[in-house]
Amino acid sequence: MMHFKGAVVVACLAVAVCLLSQPAFAQVNPRIGTWRLDLVHSSYQQGQAPGSETRTYLATDDGGLQLTADVVLRDGNKQPTGYRAKYDGKDYPYSGAAGDTIALTGDGWMSDATIKMRGKIEQTSHSVVSKDGKTMTLVTKTASGRAISTRVYNKQ
Repeated sequence: MMHFKGAVVVACLAVAVCLLSQPAFAQVNPRIGTWRLDLVHSSYQQGQAPGSETRTYLATDDGGLQLTADVVLRDGNKQPTGYRAKYDGKDYPYSGAAGDTIALTGDGWMSDATIKMRGKIEQTSHSVVSKDGKTMTLVTKTASGRAISTRVYNKQ
């Protein structure tokens, strides 16, 4: 009877860990949630700023991160961008104008991304979430290191 109770306790704990892992990752990763581009505090050294951008980050069941970005260009055209990746430096599929793969390193507070097109680095970015978790700054550069943009996002 004692063995059965022990097995039940272990099974309950395993289920609890599985159910709590997604919210726990979301609490640890301040990036999880919806962010809106603050055009007033952002700057674009190359190209034109979009009309608007909303980014939604979700925790994935495998410990990764999923981004869905809804970019609306000034002419009204939409330019969706997204990926599902881990902070492990490996290339993952990326959908967007800048490339076809993305590799992330770091964590939710501070991370670096490398975007490639057909294996060639096109862009790099460095992003930081503020200590209060309300602002995210994303600095993007070309493969040669020329500044493209410094974007500021506010958490919704």
